[in-house]
Amino acid sequence: MRLGIDIGGTKTAAIAMDSDGRLSDQVRMPTGWGGPAVIETAVDAVHQVAALSGIRVGDLRSIGIGIPGAVDSATGRVRHAVNLGVDDLDLGQALIERLGVTVSVENDVKAAAMGAQHLLTETGAANGFDSMAYLNLGTGLAAGIVQHGVLLRGGHGIAGEIGHIPIDPNGAVCSCGQRGCVETVASGSAIARLWPTDDALPARALFRAAASGDPEALAVQERFFEGVSAAVRILVLSTDVDAVVIGGGLSALGTPLIDGVRSALGRAAESSRFLASIALAERVHIIPLGFPAAAVGAALTGVTHG
Repeated sequence: MRLGIDIGGTKTAAIAMDSDGRLSDQVRMPTGWGGPAVIETAVDAVHQVAALSGIRVGDLRSIGIGIPGAVDSATGRVRHAVNLGVDDLDLGQALIERLGVTVSVENDVKAAAMGAQHLLTETGAANGFDSMAYLNLGTGLAAGIVQHGVLLRGGHGIAGEIGHIPIDPNGAVCSCGQRGCVETVASGSAIARLWPTDDALPARALFRAAASGDPEALAVQERFFEGVSAAVRILVLSTDVDAVVIGGGLSALGTPLIDGVRSALGRAAESSRFLASIALAERVHIIPLGFPAAAVGAALTGVTHG
C-alpha cells in the first residue's frame, strides 16, 4: 500500500493505493496553520488512513505529499506556502523521522496532474494520449504537465506556471507584479474582483446571475471563459498536449464551465484555420466532482521516489 496526502490551505485529504491502483476511502480533516501544525496534520492523516486500510504505518511502501508552495522534490523542502503559514519547512525529512517510511513531497498542482493522468488511464479516456496537462482553476491559476507518464518540472521547477503569462498589457496588476496575466481574468480571485458579492463563493454567484440572464454577469462570465480558453491555447501551443483536464476548486462549476470554455475555443477556431486544425475544444475535459486528484497523484509520486 502506498499513501497519498493533499495538504490544502483549509482541508487535507488522504487516500491509500494498492499495487493495482485501487483506492481506499478518502479521509478529510482540517489543515493546521504553520509548519509544526502542518507536520502534525500529515502525521494524523497517515495514521487515520493506515487504520482505515487495516495496515501498520511501518508496512506502507511509501508516502507522497502534495502541498502548495515552492517544493524541492529532491529534498522534500517546502518554501513560500503562504496560505499554510509556511515560509521554509523541511517537511519530507520531518515526516521520515516521525513515521519511518519513505516520504516524497511534490507541489500540489503537479501532483494533481499525475492524479488526473491516472484517472484518464484507468477510465480508458487516455487511449492514444501521450501527454496531458492539468489546468488548476482555484484562487490562482497554474498547470501541471505529464509527458509519456513523466511529470514535467523544468530546469527550475516552474514548468506550468502559466497563470503569470501576460496576455493584456492594459489589464489588472497581478499578484506577481506584472500586468494583465492570465490569472487576472481566469481564476477565483479574478472573479471575486470582477464580480463583487457578499456570497462566500463569488464564482457560484456569478454563474447563478449569468444563468438568470443578467447582462453584466454574462459579460463577466464570458471574459472568464475567454481567459480560461487562453490558458488552454497556451498549454496546447507550447507543449502540444493531447488533453487539458480542468480541475481545482472552480471545476465544481461543472457543465456550465466546460461548455463555456469549449464555446470560447470554438468561436476562436471559426476565425482561424490554424486553430480549427488543432481541435482545441475537443482536447478539453473536466475532472469528476470529488475525485482527489492531488492525493492520488501524491501516492503515485511516492511510487516514483519510493
